Amino acid sequence: MPADRADPSADGSSGTAPAVLDVTGLDVRYGRGRRSHHALRGVSLSVAPGETLGVIGETGSGKSTLARAVLGLVRASAGSIVVDGEDVRTYGSRQWRALRRRGVLQYVFQDPLRSLDPDLTVGESLSEPLLVQGVPRKEAAERARVFLGRVRLAEELLDRLPGELSGGQRQRVAVARALVTEPRLVLLDEPVSALDSANRVQILEILKELRATGVALLLISHDLGSVAGTADRIAVLYRGELVESGPAREVVNHPRHPYTRLLVSSAPTLRADPVDRTEREALRARLGA
Repeated sequence: MPADRADPSADGSSGTAPAVLDVTGLDVRYGRGRRSHHALRGVSLSVAPGETLGVIGETGSGKSTLARAVLGLVRASAGSIVVDGEDVRTYGSRQWRALRRRGVLQYVFQDPLRSLDPDLTVGESLSEPLLVQGVPRKEAAERARVFLGRVRLAEELLDRLPGELSGGQRQRVAVARALVTEPRLVLLDEPVSALDSANRVQILEILKELRATGVALLLISHDLGSVAGTADRIAVLYRGELVESGPAREVVNHPRHPYTRLLVSSAPTLRADPVDRTEREALRARLGA
């Protein structure tokens, strides 16, 4: 089995259900001619139902480009992106609108204000994607209440505007809005990086609880420490290439690639011993950093 595919036996999943997201040989290039460069090169990964895949990398590694490609916001030059059995890489705008209307694929940005309309109340924001699907208004309002509770927010916030909420509350509303259509896959791009430690822990706990619902999560972050305790598997991107992947515990405890080892050594919560400066400098030298 290739290293970049899920190993059901490694994390306890049955492996009987097909992947919700299956990316194969994905290339993304920016620019044209001599000025063009690969943002992603030959990336392959998959996420099964009820599984959380953490994608880790520094700025410029290609992780945000991966997110944008899966969402259809940038066009890939090669490879396939299969979401819930459909290859979306060649979708046109009409096909993407239909897919988004069905609510199969949802997303959560780093800044919730990008996904929450400042003029809509929390209740209206949560109900809107359901109304687009044709759900009756009364049922949509009830589901909005239920899903707000699932992210540990009080019902009284349904009548508040986003600007009246704290940053942590807004991000939890954004998570609830992504979940309210009961999607097959949720993509989260740096969902906790702008939050304080208390809110970060709460949202990561909520994400861990989602395993029981069967939703697949693609969790993109630069912070290995946050992802290590949440993801079932971790994929490491470096300069546009997938350099290592596997069960989260294995990647953290036995990193193989120099870049992964550097990430682990830089995360104080992942190792009890002090960071060996000489070792880190040696790893950077191997990477040419």
